[in-house]
Amino acid sequence: MNLMKTILLPTDFSDNSWNAIEYALNFYKEINCNFYLLHVNKVSNIVTNDYPYIPDQDVIQDVYIKPAKTQLKELLKKIAKKFPSNKKHNFYTLTDYNFFIESLRKHIKEKKVDMIVMGTKGASGLSKFIIGSNAGDVITKVKCTTLVVPENAKFKKIEEVTFPTDFSLSNNLQILEPITKILEKNNAMLSILNIGKKPPVLNAEQQKNKELLEDYFFNCKHDFYFLTNKKVEDAVQCFVESRHVDIIAMVAKNLNYFQQILFHTKVEEISYHTDIPFLVLHE
Repeated sequence: MNLMKTILLPTDFSDNSWNAIEYALNFYKEINCNFYLLHVNKVSNIVTNDYPYIPDQDVIQDVYIKPAKTQLKELLKKIAKKFPSNKKHNFYTLTDYNFFIESLRKHIKEKKVDMIVMGTKGASGLSKFIIGSNAGDVITKVKCTTLVVPENAKFKKIEEVTFPTDFSLSNNLQILEPITKILEKNNAMLSILNIGKKPPVLNAEQQKNKELLEDYFFNCKHDFYFLTNKKVEDAVQCFVESRHVDIIAMVAKNLNYFQQILFHTKVEEISYHTDIPFLVLHE
């Protein structure tokens, strides 16, 4: 039996958020899904006479909520035109006037969301990180499996998922289940990637965790790769370029790699963040 998935699609009506919606609808094409399109009107940061300006409910309705509802209706029309007649997919719209992260947490809890799929525009002049600030906030502050779809990523059949790890796993391997699901559904290959400053010498703990991973992914096609590079992000870049990787999967708790791969500042030399979706897993 195919269970219903609940997917949250935050949108700011930009091109890159539409790109993420397109990716999600293709990614879940064969799966029964309830999609929630969420637009959050962020609480204004206007301060008057040292007090935050909080508009009254009528103003919020007229200035923020009504226009957003109109835009969400237009978005539903656009989806219906581009993706006609997928009987497996239901769509709902949500508007909120709130802090972005608070809003997401609330809806995730209320709707029992399985996955967030959201777009990101990479670094602009203001953002010094390779991943846009909204997406950066979500993957660090919201404990929900998240697929971050960069502006140039287009859905194609998933043939290879890369999982960078330093083998400092927790005991909870169930956290990796979303990876297994993707591999099984697509008959895809998993490349488990370890990057070190010098050739790998695993300590006893890491060796044990490597064996646990081997057992966990026993039924999936997988290989281990050990790369030597001073910089994790450079190694990931070389690897994905040489192998046409479709998704990079990461465990948020693995801060050592997580920070270097998603939150470094050398934008000009790295392209994976504009082309390849990131699957971020939380405990």
